[in-house]
Amino acid sequence: MQDTIVREITVDAPKKRVFAAISDPEQIIQWFPDAVEGKLEAGEQPVFDFGEYGKNQVYIEAVEPDDYFAYRWIPGSNHFMGDARTQSNTLVEFRLEETETGTKVTLTESGFASLSYENAAERLSDNNGGWDYMMERLSKLFAKA
Repeated sequence: MQDTIVREITVDAPKKRVFAAISDPEQIIQWFPDAVEGKLEAGEQPVFDFGEYGKNQVYIEAVEPDDYFAYRWIPGSNHFMGDARTQSNTLVEFRLEETETGTKVTLTESGFASLSYENAAERLSDNNGGWDYMMERLSKLFAKA
């Protein structure tokens, strides 16, 4: 089974602005979850609220300003509350790189092959399509700026 999803986009914006869109609770809701309950700081366990799709508590793995943001979550969970590190989880990473035309955003979600539940292949499929949709939303956020 495939273990990793990778998506890359380049947006016409400086790294600092793109990093804020990914790591600031007030900005991430413009393209990803509908709401964030808690802080997006390393070691924190905020809740991403996806409205009709449920809530998912995540564990913020790392925050390196303007370069890297990572969290662990239980993919496909409609309502997970608790420490994501204690369950089969995936690691979602955003890496930012300055380019001549803006900022390249590389999203990697890894760990699907080690998920312990039966529908891991379905979660991989769902997240493949989900990240296409969300990365397009992130790109459009900067297209209108």
